[in-house]
Amino acid sequence: MAADCRVPEPRIFLCLGALLACWVAAEMEVVIIGEVHENVTLPCGNISGSRGLVSWYRNDSEPVFLLSSNSSLPPAEPRFSLVNATSLHIEGLSLQEQGNYTCQEVLNETRWFRVCLQVASGPYQIEVNISATGKLPNGTLYVAKGTQVDFSCSSSSYPPPTVEWWFQALDSRREPFGNNVTTSFFALLQISQNLQGNYTCLAKNVLSGRHREVTTELLVYYPPPSAPQCRAEMSLGLVMLQLTCRWDGGYPDPNFLWTEEPGGVIVGKSNLGVEMLNQSQLSDGKKFKCVGSHIVGPESGASCVVQIGSPSLISNPMKTCFVGGNVTLTCQVSDAYPPAKILWLRNLTQPEVVIQPNGHYLISQHGQNSTLTIRNCSQHLDNGYYVCRAENPVGVREVDIWLIVREPLNIGGIVGTIVSLLLLGLAIISGLLLYYSPVFCCKVGNTFRGRDTGDVMVLVDSEEEEEEDAAEEEEEEEDEREELPKESPKHGHIHQVTALVNGNIEQMGNGLQALQDDSSELQSDIVQEEDGPV
Repeated sequence: MAADCRVPEPRIFLCLGALLACWVAAEMEVVIIGEVHENVTLPCGNISGSRGLVSWYRNDSEPVFLLSSNSSLPPAEPRFSLVNATSLHIEGLSLQEQGNYTCQEVLNETRWFRVCLQVASGPYQIEVNISATGKLPNGTLYVAKGTQVDFSCSSSSYPPPTVEWWFQALDSRREPFGNNVTTSFFALLQISQNLQGNYTCLAKNVLSGRHREVTTELLVYYPPPSAPQCRAEMSLGLVMLQLTCRWDGGYPDPNFLWTEEPGGVIVGKSNLGVEMLNQSQLSDGKKFKCVGSHIVGPESGASCVVQIGSPSLISNPMKTCFVGGNVTLTCQVSDAYPPAKILWLRNLTQPEVVIQPNGHYLISQHGQNSTLTIRNCSQHLDNGYYVCRAENPVGVREVDIWLIVREPLNIGGIVGTIVSLLLLGLAIISGLLLYYSPVFCCKVGNTFRGRDTGDVMVLVDSEEEEEEDAAEEEEEEEDEREELPKESPKHGHIHQVTALVNGNIEQMGNGLQALQDDSSELQSDIVQEEDGPV
């Protein structure tokens, strides 16, 4: 054990001087040690057989008569008496009676026997002083960890006693404290937790061998090293709210005070840090403060705050599932403290029926997010609304989710129908373009040919147009047979088509002009014929 021990200077005990005086006394034979307030007997030599007249004297500056076996001589004090007509018996010793005594015996001759009497006192009234931080109601001392502690021990004793310090930790044997076992004062500069235990001061009288000891218990306290931690949780179902405050790591355990904030209304005080509140004491957003106090500080204590809140829900209000498929409903809870309990409910007529997980329903929860998975959807069983409920002692919230169960769609048929419609529409558009705009089609054909000699128009006639052309040719043949002189217009048409095919633009223009002239002449002839008699 590390200790800073200051050893006092060696003392010169008075008893040693008295013993030395006895040893140097002439013809000293014996030393007797007695204790204050006790009785003592001083022998007159070590002689057996018949004895003569015995007288006792105390050797001060001059011999002082104390007692004699001659009955005509009274004793100096009633406390003095003879034992076996030779030994001096003294009752109720005091320190003043310490010194040298002489026994004179007169028989055939006079003999002197000297006795040295040492008187010891104590030890009495052992006083132990420890510079402790404080004292508990039961008298136990305590100090703060890391502080300096001074130890001292004193006793009323003669001669002054030797002092020994012993230490006994919890569940260990007692052992001398440090190397200097006879010091009455020492100091521990920085006391640690392993120096908590019982300190014993043992005072011993070197003359009498009598010793006394005093044991003092010393506790080493220290506050928690970190800040307290607060939390709120549900208790007894959803009826009560439990506030818990923890401040670990100190010795002994701290005390806790719960208050409402703001206002400082006291909720409860204990050394456990646990308080139970009913719903009438709760409201959304309310704060509660825990203040922890320790016996060795800090003086202002340490605190933490917890704020309670009712839950809020976020969910998709509508979901769709195909018959025979799976669907997952989600429910997210926020702002709930303590954490809310999440339930899923079903049935329009009985919304209080809670869904239990089984082969059809799968419920999972991660934190404050819950999902309900419905397997093998059925229109008869699963179509309708579901309720997600979140509740804690502060409040209850619910959200409705509507589930629509539909028959599965024929994707292949839908795709085939769409493709057929697209092809049909494309065919119609192509036919219309070919029918109403043949010139456009001819230009498109020339573009693909990429010829540089000129624009060549290719006429593509449909079957109907071919039939019309055949009918027109028959009519023209009939007209030619009736009117043989009118062949020049026909040749004009031939030249016009030839020019068109060969790409001769100028000749085609002349042909068109001639065609127009022929047409006008033909119209005039027709008018004349109509005016003539039929």
